[in-house]
Amino acid sequence: MNKPQVVSLWRYPVKSMMGEELNATDVTEKGIVGDRIYALIDTSTGKLANAKNPQKWPNMFDYRASYVEPPQDPMKIPAVRITFPDGSWGVTTDGDINQRLTDKLNRPVEIAKTSSKTGDVQFEGYIPDIEGLDNKKTVFTRSSPEGTFFDIDIVHLLTTASINKMRELIPESRIEARRFRTNIVIDVPNEEGFVENSWVGKTVRLGKEVVLEITQPCIRCIMTTLAQGDLPNDPSILRAAVKHNKGAFGVYAKVIQTGRVHRGDQIVID
Repeated sequence: MNKPQVVSLWRYPVKSMMGEELNATDVTEKGIVGDRIYALIDTSTGKLANAKNPQKWPNMFDYRASYVEPPQDPMKIPAVRITFPDGSWGVTTDGDINQRLTDKLNRPVEIAKTSSKTGDVQFEGYIPDIEGLDNKKTVFTRSSPEGTFFDIDIVHLLTTASINKMRELIPESRIEARRFRTNIVIDVPNEEGFVENSWVGKTVRLGKEVVLEITQPCIRCIMTTLAQGDLPNDPSILRAAVKHNKGAFGVYAKVIQTGRVHRGDQIVID
């Protein structure tokens, strides 16, 4: 019998930019090392630049972020290389990088690290005109968990069962894990449907060391519908999540036991 296992790992060095797929990573109490450590701050509002509000930030996914060298020590996070939509690039330590980003994004921004931000860090999100959503066509403001640039919790998990269920529901759409900006994708070969919904309140052991506690379903937003690379804009994805799974797709987790996780590690759910 095939057992559940980790099939892909992802981190996103800069919030709302494209990220990196990994073969292995350390996991600390703050999540995957290097994940969303950097963000752009709109200096006119003090809020995070965030693809959740594409009316203000329409092309965040056209930027790609990768570390200049793999992060090893969570206290010594290296600089990030940002590749612009035209293929040019810069490093977060460059003296002109904030101005270059400001010019391209048409809003005044500066790069920040979680270690340099104190107090309340807020972000905005736009609620699209999709049946089943409340407050359609409005913008909300929320705060990131203290000391982070995350939306709600530290780690995001998604199963292949949920991906396959969504493909079944909307076969005309391209449902790929990278669209959902998850950290850990888990293959559950003997399960069907949105199985991780039933994991809330349980623990998940990944490999020999890492233990996560599943805290809540991940309620999806407009980001899942946006074009990413060769993936097209597709509102039907969020529409299907709202109609068939109360808007959820994947789950959030907090870290109970730190360690190292590898692609191919088996998982145990307790």
